[in-house]
Amino acid sequence: MADLFVCLTFDHDNTSSTIAREATTPTAISRGDFGIAGARRILALLAERRIPATWFIPGHTIESYPSCVRAVRDAGHEIGHHGWTHRVPASLGREGEEGELVRGIAAIAELTGRAPRGYRSPAWDLSAHSVELLLKHGFIYDSSMMGHDVLPYQARSGDHVTLEEKLVFGPDTALVEMPISWALDDFPHFEYSRSPAGILPGGMNARLVIENWLNEFRYMKKHNEWGVLTYTFHPHIIGRGHRMFMLEHMIERLGAEGARFVTMETAVEEYRRRFPNGLSLRGG
Repeated sequence: MADLFVCLTFDHDNTSSTIAREATTPTAISRGDFGIAGARRILALLAERRIPATWFIPGHTIESYPSCVRAVRDAGHEIGHHGWTHRVPASLGREGEEGELVRGIAAIAELTGRAPRGYRSPAWDLSAHSVELLLKHGFIYDSSMMGHDVLPYQARSGDHVTLEEKLVFGPDTALVEMPISWALDDFPHFEYSRSPAGILPGGMNARLVIENWLNEFRYMKKHNEWGVLTYTFHPHIIGRGHRMFMLEHMIERLGAEGARFVTMETAVEEYRRRFPNGLSLRGG
């Protein structure tokens, strides 16, 4: 019998992502505030379906919206690290990135009573220092890279990358990578945003998007006896009424097709049980 796991993950950004982009007008802030309503709806749905999930929460959200994040904790969901601000680690330098890690760990430890096991980079853009820093500070997994779709693998450190030479792979590390994809993230499909780089139109039909997301699971089911598929949502985006209908329907369909809903920490345990020596992407 196949073991097919699904991780429902929620990046509980609220206003942290807009502030990181220097969008601080009242209307911009209010878009993040909608994460309060969205989180309540999501928590109610997860409780009704008895589904454990992983919430990646910036320290800024923990300290700015304490009752909102306490509700996530009290529901028993895993809480992972998502920066303190929502700034991209690759833009901070090593010292600044480590400062964000330490401050975020402290915020989560105060909220939950323990340090986080998992990390997800804001904007999914790690730096050359990230893997080393995550291991230094006790993380067991990261969920920011895209080297596979349904198989976790060991994160590398120290790749040598130049324009006109072949890629020289760095060594695998003890850090487990739980891969993600923009295709399975609600933000690019649904969220309208403007920036100096251009306009992200968003506003896709939720029923059409769900077909893509369900077909990702169906492909895993057809071709794998074991796998983990990760969906990434944001409460202030997926929490809109018509998208909540979509999420509810998706959960129903995935369950009917044999998905086992687990937290990312549980999925890592299953990966280690299945692949005690880990999986490597070095050299193809």
